[in-house]
Amino acid sequence: MKKFFTLIFLSLTFFTCGNEDFISYKGHIYGTTYSIQFYNNSNENYLEEIDSILTDIDNSMSTYKPNSILYRINKNQNIEVDNHFINVFNTSKKVFQKTNGRFDPSIGLLVNYWGFGAEKYQSSTEIKDDDIMKSLISKVGLDKFEIVDDKLIRPFDSYIDFNAIAKGYAVDEIGNFLKSKQIKNYLVEIGGEINASGINLDKDKPWVVGIDMPRFDGKRSIYSTIELKNSSLASSGTYRNFKIDSDGNRYAHIIDPHSGFPSKTNILSVTIKAPSCIDADAYATALHTMSINEIKDFFSKYSEISSVVIFVNDENELEELVFNNFY
Repeated sequence: MKKFFTLIFLSLTFFTCGNEDFISYKGHIYGTTYSIQFYNNSNENYLEEIDSILTDIDNSMSTYKPNSILYRINKNQNIEVDNHFINVFNTSKKVFQKTNGRFDPSIGLLVNYWGFGAEKYQSSTEIKDDDIMKSLISKVGLDKFEIVDDKLIRPFDSYIDFNAIAKGYAVDEIGNFLKSKQIKNYLVEIGGEINASGINLDKDKPWVVGIDMPRFDGKRSIYSTIELKNSSLASSGTYRNFKIDSDGNRYAHIIDPHSGFPSKTNILSVTIKAPSCIDADAYATALHTMSINEIKDFFSKYSEISSVVIFVNDENELEELVFNNFY
């Protein structure tokens, strides 16, 4: 799963392009890397403000920090939630409904049970107790959760986990901050989730980003590239975070909320392009639990987002499906 940790800035780069300076912040955050690139005609340094935004999000929705709002809620503490929490919860509800429950942050108990979460119940992918599974599944379902008077109403001992959507939200929040500073041309990326605005002024072209080739050897290579302008991109893959059982079966870290089991699928990666990164992040996870036919049906209903899906076909070859003019 995606881990939230304290922000650490590693580098600051800038040089002049025309009348505007190119500025780049790079480093580590939430257990992954980040890159913020933009053009600005001001000499202001926004590191402190960006740090504050990302730290606030971490303090709201981290499943690892004992003082975060989400961590305390998962320990059955009755506390008020903040605006970050409410925003992410409301978007989660929307995607939950549009995907027929395929995107469901309330599966945290199952994520932990299979050993992919912050609190591991078992270290292998072998089912040891059907009664435990039934008990956990009984507390899953975002339709059982609601916010009333700034408090989350939920089943007792349930466990909510926003790791599949919070990075996308953080990317959007940084983009909104840059816009508030009248910055029009920028690229924000956290752990592969991206929001792009305007163009790359150095090249006088849209920002170009790469889509990873699905590989199980831990190495990275580019499958394809795409131009992004005023849109967001997020990917979900089964080829990086997985477990192998005693029979050699590979289980993905993405849990199917309907079955309670890790995804066992021929789909290797789903990349979503959408107006917001929070939507792209959530839908990429949701579609990874669907069959090819279910994905086709989904995109026949929703034209505002587009996608490329890479999967292994019946001939054991890589194949892609492109929806709604992704490229």
